[in-house]
Amino acid sequence: MNKTEYIFSVLYYVSILSVIVIVDARGRGGRVFDKNYVVTWGNILKFNQGREVQLLMDKASGSAFESKHNYGSGFFQMRIKLPLRDSAGVVTAFYLTSKGNAHDELDFEFLGNRGGKPIAIQTNVFTNGQGNREQKFVLWFDPTTNFHTYGILWNPYHIVFYVDKVPIRIFKNKKRFGVGYPSKPMKVVASLWNGEDWATDGGKAKINWSYAPFKANFQRFFDSGCHMDGQKQSGKFCGSAIYWWNRRIYSRLTENEEKAFKHVRTKYMNYDYCSDRPRFPVPPIECRWNQ
Repeated sequence: MNKTEYIFSVLYYVSILSVIVIVDARGRGGRVFDKNYVVTWGNILKFNQGREVQLLMDKASGSAFESKHNYGSGFFQMRIKLPLRDSAGVVTAFYLTSKGNAHDELDFEFLGNRGGKPIAIQTNVFTNGQGNREQKFVLWFDPTTNFHTYGILWNPYHIVFYVDKVPIRIFKNKKRFGVGYPSKPMKVVASLWNGEDWATDGGKAKINWSYAPFKANFQRFFDSGCHMDGQKQSGKFCGSAIYWWNRRIYSRLTENEEKAFKHVRTKYMNYDYCSDRPRFPVPPIECRWNQ
């Protein structure tokens, strides 16, 4: 067993005891798509009595769905299997976003590649319309052959991006130091779309349409957040400890999560805006806390 396998195996067995895994395990049978989500555009197929959906993309259109509710905090997970074969230029996305130009957003974007080349996962954080906080990783597994779980924990303390229960990115709440932090009501969105202008090799690798339609499959459609629809809930209430994800135990990573976090970022992260000196001669202020 190599070092990577050892670290991930330790994290996995420890995390079995955690609340996150308990919540995840309750839904092995899956939640029906129509209960919490709606199709917003394009072609979508449903399988397994609505417990799995497939987004389709061809030359005419991509596709997307979103949650029925807006949220003010939560732990949002989706099991995803990415398009097979040559998917250069194809973007599969799972994210939270608010409405308007000055929006908040938390992104997972899966950037397709030529057959046999690794698929990258890009994360981004928008606060009040300001993004440009990209961090990119090469996945340590093939995300096209099986489902894998991707999650976003959003609470008053921090935002954590997870891949199969492994934390890969943290964005801490440092509002008291002038750093923006997502606070607007956000919906959960998933989409499959044409990103060939930028997604692969800086836009040099275009989509091979002979492999269309491209297909991305999604499972596990849970409602695992604090509803913030209209004036029914306030952002302050959604930060309450009555929700398990807001308890202080989830204000920081566990020791084993810290080890896995550092290992992934050392071995698999291939871009960090905080280290891009030509782009940011002076690193953005939040970088000092999120490494």
